[in-house]
Amino acid sequence: MDALGRLLDWLFALDTQTALLLADFRSPLATKLLTSVTGLGSATAALVFLGLFFAAGWREETERAGIALAITGVVVATLMAVVARPFPPMPVCQTTGEAVASSFPSGHAAAGTVFALTAWRSDELPVGVVAPLALLVAVSRVYLGTHYLTDTFAGVAIGVGAVALAGVVLARWSPLTDR
Repeated sequence: MDALGRLLDWLFALDTQTALLLADFRSPLATKLLTSVTGLGSATAALVFLGLFFAAGWREETERAGIALAITGVVVATLMAVVARPFPPMPVCQTTGEAVASSFPSGHAAAGTVFALTAWRSDELPVGVVAPLALLVAVSRVYLGTHYLTDTFAGVAIGVGAVALAGVVLARWSPLTDR
């Protein structure tokens, strides 16, 4: 248990130093850009993207992303409630209008990862556009002081796991996809 405690202490120190360093290097232009981009990872944006996928007739993308986003929503909400980690110091903005209880993990990074991995598997979605936007969303969360670095890495990991689990669900219940 001592090794785990030392690892957590090291990670918390890394998180704090990263948050303080980024706060020192913020610029008005980068802050404006990343404040605009960060919303692409919100729950509202996810619903809009799913609606667009559905309207475009991209059934596989809609199903995969929809299942994965449902999984990330449950996992992120549960971890936020259980971990209850305070937000980083000196945030540019706090997420409002959503049920955000704590910093850990980043639901925006998880959602961005879901869309990037869905695009990677898609013949329709341009992964060369979606993946960089997902990366910018994840970076924006740390830069803006809304999440710590490890919160964002955890969100990406949750997104990866959710997409993998969505693939299992789709493969197992083929009537969903007519495969």
